[in-house]
Amino acid sequence: MTNPLFDLRLLPSADVRALRFVLCDVDDTLTHDGRLPAATFAALERLHEAGLKVVPVTGGAAGWCDMIARYWPVDAVIGESGAFAFRKHPGRGRIERHYWLTEAQRRENRARLMHLGQDILRQIPEAALAADQAYRECDLAVDHSQEIGPLASADIRRIVTILEQGGAFARVSSIHVNGWFGGYDKHLMALRFLAQVHGLNRTQAQEQALFVGDAPNDAGMFAHFPLSVGVANILPHLPAMSARPTYVTQAQGGHGFAELAEHLLSLSDDG
Repeated sequence: MTNPLFDLRLLPSADVRALRFVLCDVDDTLTHDGRLPAATFAALERLHEAGLKVVPVTGGAAGWCDMIARYWPVDAVIGESGAFAFRKHPGRGRIERHYWLTEAQRRENRARLMHLGQDILRQIPEAALAADQAYRECDLAVDHSQEIGPLASADIRRIVTILEQGGAFARVSSIHVNGWFGGYDKHLMALRFLAQVHGLNRTQAQEQALFVGDAPNDAGMFAHFPLSVGVANILPHLPAMSARPTYVTQAQGGHGFAELAEHLLSLSDDG
């Protein structure tokens, strides 16, 4: 496995000029210390004005994904680890909702996940469900360092084990352990969205989209999108990651995203 490069100036100009989409994680990729910096939102605005379609790809709850899709300068948002894509229709202004599973499947899965959540809280009393669990439609989010903890690594691994033994998929983000039922994840929904809404096949998606992330649960996106960037706070996670970003910013979190956006826009302006 190759190590990432730490100079964004090494990004091939031709690859950048072919970009149409910037896919990005949200927590600790767009945010910094739990907030969205003004510089990051300004970077989103500038990318939008330059014609680049930004699509946040997050484990975040449906409730705030709906808000992002409505009010941020983004093309769409993929949430709850790939369970859905919400998009504000550019002509009609209403929110389009693209789900991986049917409503009946989602309802059944929610009941199963809540049982697993009860098991987790019984076995690991220090854990807690995410504060936004009430606004989730398709997954279970267990807080490990957002409003509690941080939990010990052994407790986080135990949460993953309980979810997997219950038949769920489990991924660890910078703040939550997310669990869900269904044959999807972030990269599969990203590919489906780009195909269904923008008409791109897999090869075209990989050529026209860049991904930015910060945590081990972004490894699938790093593996499937050759042009990929990690913000600097990904560095402690790299040794244990199955796939790594191609490049890493100098700055952390949302400031690293703004750094990347500035570089992309400078190359676009040069073109």
